[in-house]
Amino acid sequence: MRDQLLCDPLSGYLFLFTNAQRNRLKLLFYDGSGLWVCAKRLDKGRFGWPETEHASVTVLLTAEELALLLGGIDLRSTERRRWHRVTVPTEGKTAALL
Repeated sequence: MRDQLLCDPLSGYLFLFTNAQRNRLKLLFYDGSGLWVCAKRLDKGRFGWPETEHASVTVLLTAEELALLLGGIDLRSTERRRWHRVTVPTEGKTAALL
């Protein structure tokens, strides 16, 4: 994961992956003592996966966007309102989503 995504799996971020059909998800998270692996397979339908710019394989999601995605909301058809949010520097860390 470090080589392909250029992200550290032990960073504390959640890493979410999907298959080509977009009906399965795997979530990886390191909690300091071990790696959590969670999976979900939809019986019917697909996850509304966010679009990436150009050939990028990673997308950064907020906690709210992740909750919407897992709740079956298509992020492409939602509209983000102007909102003031203070961001904390991540010191070069990035979150990944494939």
